[in-house]
Amino acid sequence: MVRIFKDELFEAQWLRTAGYASYGGAELGECLAIASHIRELDAESWFAAWATAAERLQGLADGSLARGHAESARGAYLRAANYWRAAYTFLIGAPVEPRVVSAYRRQRAAFQAAAALMTPKAEQIEIPYEGKRLPGYLLRAGESSNARPTLIVNGGYDSTAEEGYFLSGAAAVARGYTCLLFDGPGQGGALIENGLPFRPDWEAVIRPVVDYALSRPEVDPRRIALLGCSFGGYLAPRGATGEPRLAALIADPGEASLEDEFKSRMPPFIAKRMASRSPWITGPLQFVLGRRTRHLTQGWGLRRGLWVHGLGQPLDYLRLLADYSLKNLADRIRCPSLICCAEDDDIGVTARDLFDRLPEPKTFHTFASKDGAGGHCEAGARVLFNQYVFDWLDEILAA
Repeated sequence: MVRIFKDELFEAQWLRTAGYASYGGAELGECLAIASHIRELDAESWFAAWATAAERLQGLADGSLARGHAESARGAYLRAANYWRAAYTFLIGAPVEPRVVSAYRRQRAAFQAAAALMTPKAEQIEIPYEGKRLPGYLLRAGESSNARPTLIVNGGYDSTAEEGYFLSGAAAVARGYTCLLFDGPGQGGALIENGLPFRPDWEAVIRPVVDYALSRPEVDPRRIALLGCSFGGYLAPRGATGEPRLAALIADPGEASLEDEFKSRMPPFIAKRMASRSPWITGPLQFVLGRRTRHLTQGWGLRRGLWVHGLGQPLDYLRLLADYSLKNLADRIRCPSLICCAEDDDIGVTARDLFDRLPEPKTFHTFASKDGAGGHCEAGARVLFNQYVFDWLDEILAA
């Protein structure tokens, strides 16, 4: 494929953002113009380029709305929301950068402005959760409150409920589904505004989300599906292990074990000793990880992990990974499952392992690079992803 950036993570994050053009979240020309202002491996120019574009679009949207051009305003607000999310990507970590909080709030505000102009309007919701509230949205396919098949979109490590609209929310509504988007602990507003870190027992999160869904007349209680994207490929299956009210599960990509995924990217002699507490191992490993954490892109996943899990040291994160495993839990899932992976995505390295542990009925699907869908979460080919997934889901729920 044609590349915009030499660095793999810069390229992946650019494509992630530009790929949402299919659902109104970007314009390809805008994203190419933005890329021309970004210096390779430079977080400041990355932030400035996306934030400048988002600011400009916000102004255009405000102007269109003031003159009564609601459709134009809605489109510009959606793109502004996506670009604000992209802007703070390489600033995430602990302690939290003020620009992360500001840009997150601006992406939320821009999306909410767009949501108010959708037909029907996307409703802002709050899901009761252990004495607090998880923010989210309910998207309806029509003005009536008739019960419809429903998709719950569960994002990943650095996603937001708003991004869920571009991932599969808009595609769900176009097919007549009710769609529920939410930020769980460790995500979006639940993390940034409420300080809630991730937890491995995601069934404790999905249970109140389904409770809320069942309280809504727009939701058919017999046809609720759960889609997990990115790290959601672990979270959604884990949630399904304790939630018998689900009618279908989709994981993209499936993740059986975060520890095994992490080990797959390490030299074998280090991977075998990763859990060791011997100072002969932990000392050098702490040194290596510390150096890696300071690299903008090579250490990005570690910095993100420390932030969203509320941890202080890279070794703490490595030891935590063992808690995020479905190896002894996958057989508890009772609904039909679709486990996906993309051909060039190393985050899906344990997808087949997860699939093999699931009871029937189950389906496995690999998205191919030759179709432009080989990257993480099929970035740049979400229309292809959604076509396959919703065709499968339509047939499962009809049965």
